[in-house]
Amino acid sequence: MAASATIVLLLPLLHRGMASAMVLRLLLLMVVVVSCAVAADEGSVVEVWPMPATASKGGQTLHVSRELKMTAEGSKYADGKAILKDAFQRMVTLIELDHVINGSTQGLPVLAGVNVVVHLPADEVKPDELEPAGLTDCELMLNFGVDESYNLSVPATGNPIYAQIEAQTVFGALHALETFSQLCNFDFTSRLIELQSAPWTITDVPRFPYRGLLIDTSRHYLPVPVIKSVIDSMTYSKLNVLHWHIVDEQSFPLEIPSYPKLWNGAYSYSERYTMDDTIDIVQYAERRGVNVLAEIDVPGHALSWGVGYPSLWPSATCKEPLDVSSESTFQVINGILSDFSKVFKFKFVHLGGDEVNTSCWTSTPRVKAWLAQHGMKESDAYRYFVLRAQKIAKSHGYEVINWEETFNNFGDKLDRRTVVHNWLGGGVAEKVVAAGLRCIKLVLGGEVCMWGEHIDASDIQQTIWPRAAAAAERLWTPFEKLSKEWEIAALSARLARFRCLLNHRGIAAGPVTGYGRSAPAEPSSCIKQ
Repeated sequence: MAASATIVLLLPLLHRGMASAMVLRLLLLMVVVVSCAVAADEGSVVEVWPMPATASKGGQTLHVSRELKMTAEGSKYADGKAILKDAFQRMVTLIELDHVINGSTQGLPVLAGVNVVVHLPADEVKPDELEPAGLTDCELMLNFGVDESYNLSVPATGNPIYAQIEAQTVFGALHALETFSQLCNFDFTSRLIELQSAPWTITDVPRFPYRGLLIDTSRHYLPVPVIKSVIDSMTYSKLNVLHWHIVDEQSFPLEIPSYPKLWNGAYSYSERYTMDDTIDIVQYAERRGVNVLAEIDVPGHALSWGVGYPSLWPSATCKEPLDVSSESTFQVINGILSDFSKVFKFKFVHLGGDEVNTSCWTSTPRVKAWLAQHGMKESDAYRYFVLRAQKIAKSHGYEVINWEETFNNFGDKLDRRTVVHNWLGGGVAEKVVAAGLRCIKLVLGGEVCMWGEHIDASDIQQTIWPRAAAAAERLWTPFEKLSKEWEIAALSARLARFRCLLNHRGIAAGPVTGYGRSAPAEPSSCIKQ
């Protein structure tokens, strides 16, 4: 497989049954990140993560006005939901980093504001409004394929001096504001925010449209503020899909109005998400340019479902996978996906399908009799379950993502719009393409997976970051702009700087030099760890 293809699978960071240290080593090798050199010539490095498609800079230092303004001269975007306005205010907060900005700009070159031009008029419209405007749904709404490109220029002179952002959609403008924030830093001498190396000219567009991070709320409950913090941190490296592995065999924390006893399978009364919590999380993410991909992993990994509805188990002593012989099983799946469709507006839903041990079906007399009646072996029933679940998802307007076991076992029978989520190893992508399914070449992008067996609110961020940032750059930056082996020092220095930036922004990113969740080895500067 070509080097450029190593990250365009939906890749795991930490998966069930895989040693965390081993996977972290693989990720570090994949992104060509080694421990700890500092660039000898930092002046030639563009200190932005992920690396933009093109960037040029000068040698002038500007001082950011304490009353930095956002204007929209020439923009067609009404910002009726204040997505852009709120993003600008968040950006100002980020560059100030709670420092007291009280220096004088008298006699200094001052950056007075940022003018943001968004060429498309709205972030969402009704379907009957698309054709007259000559626009398509994906160009206007936060969904797979939305235009995320932007241009950012910061002149060195002018009266007043204004940075200029141009983007087709508001979501491209959000990325531009993030890039702008990384050009700024607090100067301890002037007590002002500086923007160095002006004039800047940056043209940027993501390499892949799907740049994901998985969180797992079934192995450990993650409070809503923690999930929102993860979403915030994703935007700093321009990741745009939060893959929410909501339920699994250990717990079912989500309220499902159609089947209200399902969340009886939560760990405790307080470790749950209401449907209003879910709506809040999805809207919070959307306003930051992040889609939420919901996953229910069927038919395996679903023991917790039967706590509220025991009929979903094959028997009281053999509780997983879900009972393939019962119509009520598929009625429950239909109810869940119906409720999902009212909340999770991303075009994809993840139906799992991995690690299915079918022995409960043949060891339960009632289910075994059903298999015989329908002329099915265990493998036939597995295929029947996955394909029927796919049809249910399609009836609610979704396209389906499944783990690769489904393809490995019956790839020719999968719905032709299926996206195969690879995690077991190499050699799958070529077969997926040959079968006409999406994975690579027919690429969507990539994903790092933060499985929750050994993480909770106390350590999730330091396990995700900064390693997920390495994959984020591979998914954003054009291949020809990615760091080469002889550029390790500069790459390591940029990653260390980005890790420090995350720390400064309140994200508990672990040291670059250690394994996940490791502490700094000794007293030292943040950028050397």
